[in-house]
Amino acid sequence: WGLEERVRQSHSQEPPPPETPAGRLFVPNHLRQEVLQWGHDSTLAGHQGVQRTTSFIGRAFWWRTLRRDVQEYVLACNICARSKNPNAPSTGELQPLPIPKRPWTHISLDFVSGLPKSLGKNTILTIVDRFSKAVHLVALSGLPSAKTTAELILEHVVRLHGFPQDIVSDRGPQFTAKFWQAFCRLVGTTSSLSSGFHPQTNGQTERANQQLERFLRCFASEHQRSWACYLVWAELSNNLHTSTATGLSPFEVCYGFQPPIFEHQEPEVEVPSAQQLVRRCRRLWNHARAAIQKANRRYVVQHRRRHPPGRLFHVGDRVYLSTRNINLKTDSRKLTPRYIGPFKITHRLNPVTFRLQLPASLRVHPIFHQSQLKPVFFSTLSPQVPAPPVPTLHPHKTTDGLKHIKKARNITN
Repeated sequence: WGLEERVRQSHSQEPPPPETPAGRLFVPNHLRQEVLQWGHDSTLAGHQGVQRTTSFIGRAFWWRTLRRDVQEYVLACNICARSKNPNAPSTGELQPLPIPKRPWTHISLDFVSGLPKSLGKNTILTIVDRFSKAVHLVALSGLPSAKTTAELILEHVVRLHGFPQDIVSDRGPQFTAKFWQAFCRLVGTTSSLSSGFHPQTNGQTERANQQLERFLRCFASEHQRSWACYLVWAELSNNLHTSTATGLSPFEVCYGFQPPIFEHQEPEVEVPSAQQLVRRCRRLWNHARAAIQKANRRYVVQHRRRHPPGRLFHVGDRVYLSTRNINLKTDSRKLTPRYIGPFKITHRLNPVTFRLQLPASLRVHPIFHQSQLKPVFFSTLSPQVPAPPVPTLHPHKTTDGLKHIKKARNITN
């Protein structure tokens, strides 16, 4: 580099200040960018973090604002931004979904796939009522098409509870297909799809699936091909137990009374008259709605403790996009950039969801949660290196905004 010699020669024009530590060379302003580049970007330096870079440069060089300049330089390094995962927890405010006013008007769907064949079935459709927390579990012989999914909703939801107003799902091919969108439009139902790489949007069904898998592991881990025999009991068990969100069982929220478990309980749960039942249901629904609102406030507070609000993005900002769930065509996943970009934000759909301007070669859904984005920083100390071309998708794998089906789940895990 010859850097040390150039720094020494500069002292004839700009003598070191008296507080310069012994054994270190004072770096004048016009050479600081070059020293930072050597101390951070060189193969010897290795693109380390702020602490290590400051220590490394500080072995030989000094100036008053060394640490501050290193911090600014490292933050603006676009190679580091693309190559490293953040150490901090994921950011973004928790945005609870709107609370329904009564049961089965707002539902969410998901699939559990990769199960061993049981009675000719290897997949489960999980249907969750977002108000009562009731579930319907449907065993299937495989992942259904959009048409079959619509037929399942007619049979297992509409036939029993009427048409839902809203259906939350991931971005699986069943739910992005034109047939599904047309079906929802015809029956007056909105289709709410998760934002990219953020399955928490469909969190209620995720939790229902976790509970289902725990149930099946308890009863079918030794004879795994018998899981289909326990599905009806898994559904009944869920709907009889008290929900932590509402303080009531899903059965009671839906029907206004708790079914007796033993014969001696019959008088206690006598079905009321029609008028009494309506009043009781409304009272229970008001109670459940208030309980869900209280629970949502509690979840928001808990989320804020663990997840910082993060940087506020605006339309026009440029951001890096996480490659965690994008199947890029590279030789090794371990050597693949952790972020690609930067890309421009074109729309802000809500406080934590954004649409990006992506190249046509990157065939992914352009809407992403804030947790998948990283801000771009600029500094006069750090030269901007042109971003490398965006890798193409793996030819044998397609990616939409979200992995549409959960990874194959083995009930013994």
